[in-house]
Amino acid sequence: MTRSRLGRFLQSAIQGGSSPFVAGNPVWRICGRRLVLFLILLASTVAAMAAQTGSSQAAEIRGHLEKAEAYLKAQDPGSAAKEFDAVLALDPKNAEAFANLGVIAFFQRDCQTASRKFRAALAIDPSLAKTRALLGICRWRLGDPSARLLLEKSFATLTDKGLRLQVGRELVALYDQQGDTEAAAALLRKLVNLDPDNVEVLFMAQRLYSELADDTLNKLAVVAPGSARMQQVIAERLVNAGDLKGAIDHYRKALQIDPRLQGVHFELGEAILQSAPGDAATQAEAQKEFEVALNVDGDSARTECQLGSIALSQSQMDEAFAHFERAYQINPNEVQAQMGLAKVLMVQEKPQEAVRYLRMAVQADPLNGAAHYQLGIAYRRLQMQDQARKELQLSQEIKKTKDQVQELYRQMNRKSSADEVPEPDHDQPRDQSQDQAHPQ
Repeated sequence: MTRSRLGRFLQSAIQGGSSPFVAGNPVWRICGRRLVLFLILLASTVAAMAAQTGSSQAAEIRGHLEKAEAYLKAQDPGSAAKEFDAVLALDPKNAEAFANLGVIAFFQRDCQTASRKFRAALAIDPSLAKTRALLGICRWRLGDPSARLLLEKSFATLTDKGLRLQVGRELVALYDQQGDTEAAAALLRKLVNLDPDNVEVLFMAQRLYSELADDTLNKLAVVAPGSARMQQVIAERLVNAGDLKGAIDHYRKALQIDPRLQGVHFELGEAILQSAPGDAATQAEAQKEFEVALNVDGDSARTECQLGSIALSQSQMDEAFAHFERAYQINPNEVQAQMGLAKVLMVQEKPQEAVRYLRMAVQADPLNGAAHYQLGIAYRRLQMQDQARKELQLSQEIKKTKDQVQELYRQMNRKSSADEVPEPDHDQPRDQSQDQAHPQ
């Protein structure tokens, strides 16, 4: 039956009138049943054809997406973009294709195009967290004021570490541009905790902290140029620069202005002691400053440790142990106290007891080369050769790294105030025959 005949047949069947197929006519009942069956079969055929068409289209879309992925892996973004465009030609509401086109434009530094694609993807699927984060970065680079809120929300919700770091770095740059140094510093602390060894994050942190330090120093110089604190700051800068004599002079100027200025007696004692560590007169002068510091600043684990170190260098073991023990009681996490107690115990031929404190020191400060070295010596005394070799090797590796850091500071004409290159301990007897294999 042709399409025109089918049409006339249906029309006559519906309209009745002069048609022989009228209600009650036996012929109508027979043909009516056939007509219903025909219509059912026709509807089933149409549905099957639609399903087949949909299935074929879905397969075609999957094929384009797979080709696009292969092109991206081959670093051919142009060909990948054509495949994503083909997907959108078949399915204009495909959020994945829009998002990927946005990513391609983003890495080509075309933030205008990337933003349009990202917005289109998010309009279809608002749950695309990574797409929203990249849109925030694009808006920031395009100078859109709405970028800050979008980046802040993305940083708070993202779970992908790499993208979260990138969003965080972009947000720090945005804060810095807006002059919000407090927000930048707070976010940088989070980024450092998120990835402590990330070079870019560390660079941003040191630069921001240096700027903050310089800003506060400049303000202090303007507000109180003749104050005791200003003299203290100058002294600290000179210590970092390796000018101990100049530092001592400025510490003393600070104390002339304010004899009870907290922290200064301790820092002056340290500077004096560092200027000539083995000199008895220097040690006596430093000891006086540390004792005054205890009266001015109150109980201090660091001060007790300095007094203990002086006593230890003078072979006054009981007095040294008392100072280190007092420091440990004030602050059980003070590494210098743990190390001091271990040194005295090693001199007293008690390596087993020393190991306890040395393990604490290594756990608290894994990069303390001196602690690893002393722990290795203690293990040797206890005939724990494998552990000894491990600790002594670690101490050498740490020393090498710190030597490299020291060289970098030398190149910058600066001296690292945190430089604590581990050296052999000359305050206690050594197992000469064994230690020669592991010079420090």
